[in-house]
Amino acid sequence: MQLFGFQIGKAKDDEQPKTVQSFVPPPSSDGTMDIMQEYGGAYGGAFGTALDMEGAAKNEAALITRYRTMASQPECERAIDDIINEAIVSDEQDAPVSIVLDQIETMPEQIKDKIRDEFEYILDLLNFNSNAYDIFRNWYVDGRLYYHIMVDSASPRKGIQELRYVDPRKMKKVRTLKRNSAAQAQPNGQFVPKEYVEYFVYAERGMVNTGTSNIGVKVAPDAIAYCHSGIRDAHNRMVMSNLHKAIKPLNQLRMLEDATVIYRLARAPERRIFYIDVGNLPKAKAEQYLRDMMAKHKNKLVYDANTGEIRDDRKFMTMLEDYWLPRREGGKSTEITTLPGGQNLGELDDVMYFRKKLYESLNVPVSRLETETQFNLGRSSEITRDELKFSRFINRLRNRFTELFMILLERQLLLKGIITKKEWKEIKGQIYYDFLEDNHFAELKNAEIMQGRMQLLGDIDQYAGKYFSVEWIRKNVLMQTEDEIEEMDEQMATEAEMAQDMGGMEDESGMDSDMEER
Repeated sequence: MQLFGFQIGKAKDDEQPKTVQSFVPPPSSDGTMDIMQEYGGAYGGAFGTALDMEGAAKNEAALITRYRTMASQPECERAIDDIINEAIVSDEQDAPVSIVLDQIETMPEQIKDKIRDEFEYILDLLNFNSNAYDIFRNWYVDGRLYYHIMVDSASPRKGIQELRYVDPRKMKKVRTLKRNSAAQAQPNGQFVPKEYVEYFVYAERGMVNTGTSNIGVKVAPDAIAYCHSGIRDAHNRMVMSNLHKAIKPLNQLRMLEDATVIYRLARAPERRIFYIDVGNLPKAKAEQYLRDMMAKHKNKLVYDANTGEIRDDRKFMTMLEDYWLPRREGGKSTEITTLPGGQNLGELDDVMYFRKKLYESLNVPVSRLETETQFNLGRSSEITRDELKFSRFINRLRNRFTELFMILLERQLLLKGIITKKEWKEIKGQIYYDFLEDNHFAELKNAEIMQGRMQLLGDIDQYAGKYFSVEWIRKNVLMQTEDEIEEMDEQMATEAEMAQDMGGMEDESGMDSDMEER
Protein backbone atom coordinates (compact mmCIF):
# COMPACT_ATOMS: atom_id res chain seq x y z
CA MET A 1 0.00 0.00 0.00
CA GLN A 2 1.35 3.42 -0.97
CA LEU A 3 1.01 5.96 1.84
CA PHE A 4 3.03 9.18 2.20
CA GLY A 5 5.36 7.83 -0.49
CA PHE A 6 6.15 4.61 1.42
CA GLN A 7 5.24 1.02 0.66
CA ILE A 8 3.50 -0.56 3.68
CA GLY A 9 2.27 -4.15 3.75
CA LYS A 10 1.19 -6.07 0.72
CA ALA A 11 0.28 -4.47 -2.55
CA LYS A 12 -3.39 -3.81 -3.02
CA ASP A 13 -5.04 -6.32 -5.28
CA ASP A 14 -8.65 -5.21 -4.84
CA GLU A 15 -8.36 -1.90 -6.70
CA GLN A 16 -10.22 -1.13 -9.89
CA PRO A 17 -8.08 -1.94 -12.94
CA LYS A 18 -6.41 0.99 -14.63
CA THR A 19 -7.98 0.04 -17.97
CA VAL A 20 -11.50 0.72 -16.70
CA GLN A 21 -12.50 4.21 -17.81
CA SER A 22 -15.60 6.38 -17.66
CA PHE A 23 -16.63 9.56 -19.40
CA VAL A 24 -18.25 10.74 -16.13
CA PRO A 25 -15.83 12.14 -13.52
CA PRO A 26 -16.15 11.00 -9.90
CA PRO A 27 -18.70 12.99 -7.90
CA SER A 28 -17.22 16.07 -6.21
CA SER A 29 -18.98 16.03 -2.84
CA ASP A 30 -16.21 17.89 -1.04
CA GLY A 31 -15.80 20.94 -3.26
CA THR A 32 -12.87 19.55 -5.26
CA MET A 33 -11.92 21.70 -8.24
CA ASP A 34 -11.48 19.85 -11.54
CA ILE A 35 -8.63 20.82 -13.89
CA MET A 36 -8.27 19.22 -17.32
CA GLN A 37 -4.76 18.21 -18.38
CA GLU A 38 -3.75 17.44 -21.92
CA TYR A 39 -2.26 14.04 -22.64
CA GLY A 40 1.43 14.18 -21.78
CA GLY A 41 1.11 17.84 -20.79
CA ALA A 42 1.89 19.64 -17.58
CA TYR A 43 -0.47 20.61 -14.85
CA GLY A 44 -2.01 23.99 -15.44
CA GLY A 45 -4.86 26.30 -14.59
CA ALA A 46 -5.75 28.63 -11.76
CA PHE A 47 -6.57 27.22 -8.34
CA GLY A 48 -9.24 29.77 -7.43
CA THR A 49 -13.00 29.30 -7.60
CA ALA A 50 -15.69 31.93 -7.94
CA LEU A 51 -19.21 32.00 -6.54
CA ASP A 52 -21.50 35.01 -6.91
CA MET A 53 -22.89 35.64 -3.45
CA GLU A 54 -25.01 38.70 -4.27
CA GLY A 55 -21.83 40.42 -5.43
CA ALA A 56 -20.06 40.04 -2.08
CA ALA A 57 -17.94 36.85 -2.11
CA LYS A 58 -15.64 36.23 -5.07
CA ASN A 59 -13.88 33.07 -3.83
CA GLU A 60 -13.74 30.64 -0.94
CA ALA A 61 -11.41 32.82 1.10
CA ALA A 62 -13.83 35.76 0.95
CA LEU A 63 -16.71 33.45 1.81
CA ILE A 64 -14.93 32.01 4.86
CA THR A 65 -14.04 35.52 6.02
CA ARG A 66 -17.69 36.44 5.71
CA TYR A 67 -18.72 33.44 7.80
CA ARG A 68 -16.29 34.46 10.53
CA THR A 69 -17.63 38.02 10.48
CA MET A 70 -21.14 36.68 10.85
CA ALA A 71 -20.06 34.52 13.80
CA SER A 72 -18.95 37.66 15.64
CA GLN A 73 -22.45 39.17 15.54
CA PRO A 74 -24.27 38.88 18.90
CA GLU A 75 -27.29 36.92 17.65
CA CYS A 76 -25.22 34.49 15.56
CA GLU A 77 -22.61 34.08 18.26
CA ARG A 78 -25.26 33.17 20.81
CA ALA A 79 -26.86 30.63 18.48
CA ILE A 80 -23.48 29.10 17.56
CA ASP A 81 -22.54 28.87 21.22
CA ASP A 82 -25.79 27.06 21.99
CA ILE A 83 -25.24 24.60 19.11
CA ILE A 84 -21.65 23.79 20.07
CA ASN A 85 -22.47 23.45 23.76
CA GLU A 86 -25.12 20.93 22.81
CA ALA A 87 -22.84 18.99 20.45
CA ILE A 88 -19.66 19.07 22.57
CA VAL A 89 -20.07 18.46 26.29
CA SER A 90 -16.95 18.82 28.41
CA ASP A 91 -16.41 16.89 31.61
CA GLU A 92 -13.52 16.82 34.03
CA GLN A 93 -13.38 13.02 34.12
CA ASP A 94 -14.68 11.74 30.76
CA ALA A 95 -13.56 12.57 27.23
CA PRO A 96 -16.04 14.45 24.99
CA VAL A 97 -16.13 11.51 22.55
CA SER A 98 -15.31 7.79 22.67
CA ILE A 99 -15.11 5.08 20.03
CA VAL A 100 -17.58 2.16 19.90
CA LEU A 101 -16.46 -1.14 18.31
CA ASP A 102 -19.23 -3.44 19.53
CA GLN A 103 -20.59 -4.18 16.04
CA ILE A 104 -17.24 -5.48 14.76
CA GLU A 105 -17.52 -9.23 15.24
CA THR A 106 -14.80 -10.47 12.86
CA MET A 107 -11.91 -8.87 14.74
CA PRO A 108 -10.24 -10.20 17.90
CA GLU A 109 -10.32 -8.22 21.13
CA GLN A 110 -6.58 -7.56 21.01
CA ILE A 111 -6.97 -5.60 17.76
CA LYS A 112 -9.98 -3.75 19.17
CA ASP A 113 -7.96 -2.70 22.19
CA LYS A 114 -5.21 -1.40 19.90
CA ILE A 115 -7.75 0.58 17.88
CA ARG A 116 -9.09 2.13 21.08
CA ASP A 117 -5.57 3.01 22.18
CA GLU A 118 -4.76 4.64 18.83
CA PHE A 119 -7.99 6.63 18.97
CA GLU A 120 -7.01 7.94 22.40
CA TYR A 121 -3.62 8.84 20.93
CA ILE A 122 -5.31 10.84 18.15
CA LEU A 123 -7.42 12.70 20.71
CA ASP A 124 -4.21 13.56 22.55
CA LEU A 125 -2.61 14.86 19.33
CA LEU A 126 -5.63 17.08 18.76
CA ASN A 127 -5.71 18.00 22.45
CA PHE A 128 -9.39 17.33 22.01
CA ASN A 129 -10.26 17.21 25.70
CA SER A 130 -9.24 20.87 26.06
CA ASN A 131 -9.80 22.25 22.53
CA ALA A 132 -12.93 20.35 21.52
CA TYR A 133 -15.06 23.50 21.61
CA ASP A 134 -12.66 25.49 19.42
CA ILE A 135 -12.12 22.64 16.93
CA PHE A 136 -15.83 22.04 16.48
CA ARG A 137 -16.50 25.78 16.22
CA ASN A 138 -13.87 26.22 13.49
CA TRP A 139 -15.44 23.39 11.53
CA TYR A 140 -19.00 24.64 12.00
CA VAL A 141 -18.28 28.28 11.12
CA ASP A 142 -15.83 27.77 8.23
CA GLY A 143 -17.61 24.72 6.83
CA ARG A 144 -14.30 22.84 6.42
CA LEU A 145 -11.35 21.71 8.48
CA TYR A 146 -7.79 20.92 7.36
CA TYR A 147 -5.06 19.21 9.37
CA HIS A 148 -1.57 18.47 8.15
CA ILE A 149 -0.63 14.91 9.11
CA MET A 150 3.06 15.00 10.01
CA VAL A 151 4.94 11.68 9.83
CA ASP A 152 8.58 10.85 10.46
CA SER A 153 9.88 9.98 6.99
CA ALA A 154 12.73 7.94 8.51
CA SER A 155 10.36 5.80 10.62
CA PRO A 156 6.80 5.86 9.24
CA ARG A 157 5.92 2.89 11.49
CA LYS A 158 5.87 5.28 14.43
CA GLY A 159 2.61 6.66 13.07
CA ILE A 160 1.42 10.25 13.19
CA GLN A 161 3.80 12.49 15.09
CA GLU A 162 1.90 15.79 14.96
CA LEU A 163 -1.36 17.25 13.64
CA ARG A 164 -1.08 20.87 12.56
CA TYR A 165 -4.15 23.02 11.83
CA VAL A 166 -4.23 24.70 8.40
CA ASP A 167 -6.24 27.83 7.69
CA PRO A 168 -8.89 26.78 5.11
CA ARG A 169 -8.40 30.06 3.24
CA LYS A 170 -4.90 28.86 2.30
CA MET A 171 -5.76 25.30 1.24
CA LYS A 172 -7.70 23.88 -1.69
CA LYS A 173 -8.35 20.36 -2.91
CA VAL A 174 -7.72 19.95 -6.63
CA ARG A 175 -8.40 17.09 -9.02
CA THR A 176 -6.66 16.88 -12.38
CA LEU A 177 -8.36 15.02 -15.21
CA LYS A 178 -5.83 13.56 -17.66
CA ARG A 179 -7.05 13.28 -21.23
CA ASN A 180 -6.38 10.39 -23.58
CA SER A 181 -4.18 10.70 -26.63
CA ALA A 182 -5.53 12.23 -29.82
CA ALA A 183 -5.88 8.78 -31.39
CA GLN A 184 -8.41 7.85 -28.70
CA ALA A 185 -10.45 11.02 -29.10
CA GLN A 186 -14.12 10.78 -29.97
CA PRO A 187 -15.35 11.79 -33.45
CA ASN A 188 -16.88 14.98 -32.06
CA GLY A 189 -13.52 16.05 -30.64
CA GLN A 190 -14.35 15.19 -27.02
CA PHE A 191 -11.86 13.27 -24.88
CA VAL A 192 -12.55 10.59 -22.31
CA PRO A 193 -10.58 11.22 -19.09
CA LYS A 194 -7.83 8.67 -18.65
CA GLU A 195 -6.88 9.19 -15.01
CA TYR A 196 -7.88 11.33 -12.05
CA VAL A 197 -5.13 12.71 -9.82
CA GLU A 198 -6.17 14.36 -6.55
CA TYR A 199 -3.96 16.55 -4.40
CA PHE A 200 -4.07 19.65 -2.22
CA VAL A 201 -2.57 23.04 -2.95
CA TYR A 202 -1.35 25.24 -0.10
CA ALA A 203 -0.78 28.96 -0.72
CA GLU A 204 0.61 31.08 2.10
CA ARG A 205 -1.04 34.23 0.74
CA GLY A 206 -4.37 32.53 0.20
CA MET A 207 -6.13 30.99 -2.77
CA VAL A 208 -6.70 33.72 -5.36
CA ASN A 209 -7.41 33.83 -9.07
CA THR A 210 -3.90 34.49 -10.34
CA GLY A 211 -4.22 32.70 -13.68
CA THR A 212 -1.12 30.60 -13.05
CA SER A 213 -0.48 27.22 -11.50
CA ASN A 214 2.62 28.31 -9.57
CA ILE A 215 0.76 29.81 -6.64
CA GLY A 216 1.39 27.29 -3.89
CA VAL A 217 2.79 24.00 -2.69
CA LYS A 218 1.41 20.73 -4.01
CA VAL A 219 0.59 18.37 -1.10
CA ALA A 220 -0.22 14.65 -1.31
CA PRO A 221 -3.82 13.77 -0.35
CA ASP A 222 -2.64 11.29 2.32
CA ALA A 223 -0.86 14.10 4.15
CA ILE A 224 -4.02 16.14 4.73
CA ALA A 225 -7.07 15.33 6.85
CA TYR A 226 -9.98 17.16 5.22
CA CYS A 227 -13.41 17.29 6.87
CA HIS A 228 -16.20 19.43 5.39
CA SER A 229 -19.81 20.27 6.19
CA GLY A 230 -21.32 18.34 3.28
CA ILE A 231 -23.32 21.40 2.16
CA ARG A 232 -22.66 22.50 -1.42
CA ASP A 233 -23.87 25.31 -3.65
CA ALA A 234 -26.35 24.82 -6.50
CA HIS A 235 -23.54 24.21 -9.02
CA ASN A 236 -21.83 21.65 -6.75
CA ARG A 237 -18.56 23.57 -6.98
CA MET A 238 -18.05 25.00 -3.52
CA VAL A 239 -18.54 23.74 0.02
CA MET A 240 -20.59 26.07 2.18
CA SER A 241 -20.93 26.50 5.91
CA ASN A 242 -24.02 25.88 8.01
CA LEU A 243 -24.14 29.67 8.43
CA HIS A 244 -24.64 30.24 4.71
CA LYS A 245 -28.43 30.29 4.81
CA ALA A 246 -28.32 32.91 7.58
CA ILE A 247 -26.48 35.52 5.46
CA LYS A 248 -29.61 37.18 4.09
CA PRO A 249 -31.64 37.19 7.37
CA LEU A 250 -28.66 38.65 9.23
CA ASN A 251 -28.17 41.43 6.67
CA GLN A 252 -31.88 42.24 6.75
CA LEU A 253 -31.84 42.36 10.54
CA ARG A 254 -28.81 44.64 10.63
CA MET A 255 -30.26 47.05 8.03
CA LEU A 256 -33.62 47.17 9.81
CA GLU A 257 -31.97 47.82 13.18
CA ASP A 258 -29.88 50.63 11.71
CA ALA A 259 -32.93 52.12 10.01
CA THR A 260 -34.85 51.96 13.29
CA VAL A 261 -32.07 53.77 15.16
CA ILE A 262 -31.77 56.46 12.48
CA TYR A 263 -35.55 56.94 12.42
CA ARG A 264 -35.66 57.34 16.18
CA LEU A 265 -32.83 59.86 16.21
CA ALA A 266 -34.28 61.81 13.30
CA ARG A 267 -37.92 61.86 14.38
CA ALA A 268 -37.64 61.85 18.16
CA PRO A 269 -37.20 65.66 18.67
CA GLU A 270 -39.49 68.38 17.39
CA ARG A 271 -37.73 70.64 14.91
CA ARG A 272 -38.47 74.12 13.57
CA ILE A 273 -38.96 75.16 9.97
CA PHE A 274 -37.85 78.72 9.16
CA TYR A 275 -39.34 80.31 6.03
CA ILE A 276 -37.12 83.40 5.46
CA ASP A 277 -38.40 86.20 3.24
CA VAL A 278 -35.54 87.12 0.88
CA GLY A 279 -37.53 89.66 -1.15
CA ASN A 280 -36.06 90.53 -4.57
CA LEU A 281 -32.45 89.74 -3.62
CA PRO A 282 -30.36 87.94 -6.27
CA LYS A 283 -29.74 84.27 -5.78
CA ALA A 284 -26.19 84.64 -4.42
CA LYS A 285 -27.17 87.40 -1.98
CA ALA A 286 -30.30 85.52 -0.96
CA GLU A 287 -28.22 82.45 -0.07
CA GLN A 288 -25.75 84.61 1.85
CA TYR A 289 -28.59 86.30 3.74
CA LEU A 290 -30.03 82.87 4.59
CA ARG A 291 -26.65 81.66 5.90
CA ASP A 292 -26.29 84.79 8.02
CA MET A 293 -29.69 84.20 9.55
CA MET A 294 -28.79 80.57 10.28
CA ALA A 295 -25.51 81.54 11.93
CA LYS A 296 -27.23 84.28 13.91
CA HIS A 297 -29.82 81.98 15.41
CA LYS A 298 -27.39 79.12 15.96
CA ASN A 299 -24.93 81.09 18.07
CA LYS A 300 -25.24 79.69 21.55
CA LEU A 301 -23.21 81.15 24.39
CA VAL A 302 -22.86 78.37 26.95
CA TYR A 303 -21.30 78.57 30.40
CA ASP A 304 -18.72 75.79 30.90
CA ALA A 305 -18.86 74.67 34.54
CA ASN A 306 -15.51 72.87 34.26
CA THR A 307 -13.43 75.84 33.10
CA GLY A 308 -15.64 78.77 34.16
CA GLU A 309 -15.53 80.21 30.65
CA ILE A 310 -18.19 81.25 28.20
CA ARG A 311 -17.91 79.26 24.99
CA ASP A 312 -19.73 79.26 21.67
CA ASP A 313 -21.47 75.89 21.28
CA ARG A 314 -22.39 75.14 17.66
CA LYS A 315 -22.15 71.36 17.67
CA PHE A 316 -25.38 70.20 16.14
CA MET A 317 -26.18 66.80 14.61
CA THR A 318 -27.09 67.23 10.96
CA MET A 319 -30.23 65.12 11.22
CA LEU A 320 -31.44 67.21 14.17
CA GLU A 321 -30.89 70.66 12.63
CA ASP A 322 -33.72 72.99 11.82
CA TYR A 323 -34.90 73.58 8.27
CA TRP A 324 -34.19 76.94 6.61
CA LEU A 325 -36.14 77.67 3.44
CA PRO A 326 -36.05 80.94 1.42
CA ARG A 327 -39.22 82.76 0.25
CA ARG A 328 -39.56 85.21 -2.58
CA GLU A 329 -41.44 88.48 -2.60
CA GLY A 330 -45.14 88.11 -3.24
CA GLY A 331 -45.54 85.10 -0.98
CA LYS A 332 -45.89 84.92 2.73
CA SER A 333 -43.48 86.74 4.97
CA THR A 334 -41.03 85.14 7.40
CA GLU A 335 -42.73 82.23 9.19
CA ILE A 336 -41.66 79.67 11.79
CA THR A 337 -43.53 76.37 12.11
CA THR A 338 -42.86 73.16 14.08
CA LEU A 339 -42.28 69.70 12.63
CA PRO A 340 -43.72 67.17 15.12
CA GLY A 341 -41.68 64.17 16.25
CA GLY A 342 -42.43 60.55 15.44
CA GLN A 343 -45.46 58.97 17.05
CA ASN A 344 -44.70 55.22 16.61
CA LEU A 345 -41.13 55.04 17.90
CA GLY A 346 -41.89 51.98 20.04
CA GLU A 347 -42.81 49.70 17.12
CA LEU A 348 -40.31 46.79 17.01
CA ASP A 349 -42.43 44.09 15.41
CA ASP A 350 -40.37 44.14 12.20
CA VAL A 351 -37.12 43.79 14.12
CA MET A 352 -38.48 40.86 16.14
CA TYR A 353 -39.74 39.20 12.96
CA PHE A 354 -36.32 39.24 11.27
CA ARG A 355 -34.59 38.17 14.49
CA LYS A 356 -36.89 35.14 14.70
CA LYS A 357 -36.21 34.43 11.03
CA LEU A 358 -32.47 34.52 11.71
CA TYR A 359 -32.80 32.01 14.56
CA GLU A 360 -34.88 29.70 12.38
CA SER A 361 -32.24 29.83 9.63
CA LEU A 362 -29.66 28.65 12.19
CA ASN A 363 -31.90 25.69 13.22
CA VAL A 364 -31.98 26.84 16.84
CA PRO A 365 -35.34 26.81 18.67
CA VAL A 366 -36.47 30.36 19.37
CA SER A 367 -37.42 29.32 22.91
CA ARG A 368 -33.73 28.67 23.68
CA LEU A 369 -32.78 32.21 22.80
CA GLU A 370 -35.55 33.91 24.76
CA THR A 371 -34.38 34.52 28.30
CA GLU A 372 -37.95 34.71 29.61
CA THR A 373 -38.72 31.15 28.53
CA GLN A 374 -37.93 28.41 31.05
CA PHE A 375 -36.13 25.32 29.79
CA ASN A 376 -38.04 22.12 30.53
CA LEU A 377 -36.10 19.04 31.69
CA GLY A 378 -39.10 16.82 32.22
CA ARG A 379 -40.13 13.55 30.62
CA SER A 380 -39.39 12.84 26.99
CA SER A 381 -43.12 13.06 26.21
CA GLU A 382 -42.99 16.73 27.23
CA ILE A 383 -40.22 17.68 24.79
CA THR A 384 -41.42 20.08 22.10
CA ARG A 385 -41.17 19.42 18.40
CA ASP A 386 -38.56 22.16 17.99
CA GLU A 387 -36.35 20.56 20.63
CA LEU A 388 -36.68 17.18 18.91
CA LYS A 389 -35.72 18.68 15.54
CA PHE A 390 -32.80 20.47 17.18
CA SER A 391 -31.61 17.21 18.73
CA ARG A 392 -31.66 15.51 15.33
CA PHE A 393 -29.79 18.45 13.82
CA ILE A 394 -27.07 18.08 16.47
CA ASN A 395 -26.80 14.36 15.70
CA ARG A 396 -26.32 15.12 12.00
CA LEU A 397 -23.57 17.58 12.84
CA ARG A 398 -21.85 15.02 15.04
CA ASN A 399 -22.02 12.32 12.36
CA ARG A 400 -20.52 14.67 9.79
CA PHE A 401 -17.79 15.86 12.17
CA THR A 402 -16.70 12.28 12.98
CA GLU A 403 -15.32 12.05 9.43
CA LEU A 404 -12.25 13.78 10.84
CA PHE A 405 -11.74 10.94 13.33
CA MET A 406 -12.24 8.32 10.62
CA ILE A 407 -9.56 9.85 8.40
CA LEU A 408 -7.01 10.24 11.18
CA LEU A 409 -7.70 6.79 12.61
CA GLU A 410 -7.29 5.20 9.18
CA ARG A 411 -3.94 6.90 8.63
CA GLN A 412 -2.68 5.91 12.07
CA LEU A 413 -3.73 2.25 11.85
CA LEU A 414 -2.28 1.82 8.36
CA LEU A 415 0.99 3.52 9.23
CA LYS A 416 1.53 1.36 12.29
CA GLY A 417 0.50 -1.80 10.41
CA ILE A 418 -2.27 -2.73 12.85
CA ILE A 419 -4.73 -3.47 10.03
CA THR A 420 -4.58 -3.51 6.23
CA LYS A 421 -6.40 -1.33 3.76
CA LYS A 422 -8.77 -4.16 2.92
CA GLU A 423 -9.60 -4.78 6.57
CA TRP A 424 -10.26 -1.09 7.11
CA LYS A 425 -12.78 -1.04 4.26
CA GLU A 426 -14.58 -3.94 5.91
CA ILE A 427 -14.84 -2.46 9.41
CA LYS A 428 -15.09 1.31 8.84
CA GLY A 429 -18.86 1.09 8.38
CA GLN A 430 -19.17 -0.64 11.77
CA ILE A 431 -17.26 1.98 13.78
CA TYR A 432 -19.32 4.49 15.73
CA TYR A 433 -18.54 7.35 18.08
CA ASP A 434 -20.30 8.12 21.33
CA PHE A 435 -20.42 11.79 22.32
CA LEU A 436 -20.77 12.81 25.93
CA GLU A 437 -24.19 14.15 26.87
CA ASP A 438 -25.15 16.85 29.34
CA ASN A 439 -24.96 15.38 32.85
CA HIS A 440 -28.22 16.62 34.38
CA PHE A 441 -30.39 16.11 31.34
CA ALA A 442 -28.76 12.75 30.54
CA GLU A 443 -29.35 11.58 34.11
CA LEU A 444 -33.07 12.35 33.93
CA LYS A 445 -33.38 10.82 30.49
CA ASN A 446 -31.42 7.68 31.42
CA ALA A 447 -33.52 7.19 34.55
CA GLU A 448 -36.68 7.31 32.45
CA ILE A 449 -35.20 4.94 29.86
CA MET A 450 -33.99 2.50 32.53
CA GLN A 451 -37.43 2.48 34.14
CA GLY A 452 -39.01 1.54 30.82
CA ARG A 453 -36.43 -1.21 30.23
CA MET A 454 -37.02 -2.70 33.67
CA GLN A 455 -40.75 -2.84 33.04
CA LEU A 456 -40.17 -4.53 29.67
CA LEU A 457 -37.68 -6.92 31.27
CA GLY A 458 -40.26 -7.94 33.87
CA ASP A 459 -42.73 -8.78 31.10
CA ILE A 460 -40.24 -10.73 28.95
CA ASP A 461 -38.36 -12.52 31.76
CA GLN A 462 -40.86 -15.40 31.84
CA TYR A 463 -40.03 -16.19 28.21
CA ALA A 464 -36.26 -16.27 28.76
CA GLY A 465 -34.78 -19.61 27.69
CA LYS A 466 -37.97 -20.53 25.85
CA TYR A 467 -38.43 -17.94 23.11
CA PHE A 468 -35.55 -15.55 23.83
CA SER A 469 -31.98 -16.21 24.87
CA VAL A 470 -30.44 -14.37 27.81
CA GLU A 471 -27.80 -12.82 25.56
CA TRP A 472 -30.47 -11.49 23.19
CA ILE A 473 -32.38 -9.96 26.11
CA ARG A 474 -29.25 -8.29 27.45
CA LYS A 475 -28.36 -6.80 24.07
CA ASN A 476 -31.82 -5.83 22.77
CA VAL A 477 -33.85 -5.12 25.92
CA LEU A 478 -31.22 -3.85 28.35
CA MET A 479 -29.15 -2.45 25.46
CA GLN A 480 -25.89 -3.61 27.00
CA THR A 481 -22.74 -3.45 24.87
CA GLU A 482 -20.17 -6.24 24.67
CA ASP A 483 -17.88 -4.40 27.05
CA GLU A 484 -20.70 -3.91 29.54
CA ILE A 485 -21.73 -7.58 29.29
CA GLU A 486 -18.16 -8.71 29.89
CA GLU A 487 -17.78 -6.31 32.80
CA MET A 488 -21.11 -7.40 34.33
CA ASP A 489 -20.18 -11.09 34.04
CA GLU A 490 -16.86 -10.48 35.80
CA GLN A 491 -18.56 -8.50 38.55
CA MET A 492 -21.25 -11.14 39.04
CA ALA A 493 -18.62 -13.90 39.17
CA THR A 494 -16.63 -11.94 41.74
CA GLU A 495 -19.74 -11.32 43.83
CA ALA A 496 -20.69 -15.00 43.64
CA GLU A 497 -17.23 -16.02 44.88
CA MET A 498 -17.45 -13.51 47.69
CA ALA A 499 -20.90 -14.77 48.64
CA GLN A 500 -19.62 -18.37 48.58
CA ASP A 501 -16.67 -17.44 50.79
CA MET A 502 -18.96 -15.64 53.20
CA GLY A 503 -21.24 -18.68 53.29
CA GLY A 504 -18.29 -20.95 54.02
CA MET A 505 -17.16 -18.72 56.84
CA GLU A 506 -20.64 -18.75 58.34
CA ASP A 507 -20.77 -22.56 58.15
CA GLU A 508 -17.41 -22.83 59.90
CA SER A 509 -18.49 -20.43 62.64
CA GLY A 510 -21.71 -22.41 63.08
CA MET A 511 -19.78 -25.69 63.44
CA ASP A 512 -17.45 -24.11 65.99
CA SER A 513 -20.38 -22.91 68.06
CA ASP A 514 -21.93 -26.40 67.96
CA MET A 515 -18.68 -27.93 69.17
CA GLU A 516 -18.49 -25.47 72.02
CA GLU A 517 -22.06 -26.30 73.09
CA ARG A 518 -21.25 -30.01 73.08
